[in-house]
Amino acid sequence: MKRRKWTPEQKTRVVLEGLRGRPVGEVCAEYAISQNQYYKWRDQFLAQAHRAFEQEHGAQRTARLERENMKLKSLIGELTIELKKSGPFG
Repeated sequence: MKRRKWTPEQKTRVVLEGLRGRPVGEVCAEYAISQNQYYKWRDQFLAQAHRAFEQEHGAQRTARLERENMKLKSLIGELTIELKKSGPFG
């Protein structure tokens, strides 16, 4: 029998159905997984739940780094133009 590969999104959907009150036995039967597998995924999900709130901070950091990157690229472009103007070939 070939093993299935579950994406993180699929695992999340399965776990959330159980956490929302649907009987775990039903969830497992629908997705053809064992209850042991469900509880393993649930434990992993709950152990990493804090990361859902870290993304806001990460998104802000990413936006700040992107702005800084654009400023630096602009500065490099200006300096390159100045060097070409004042260089031996300018």
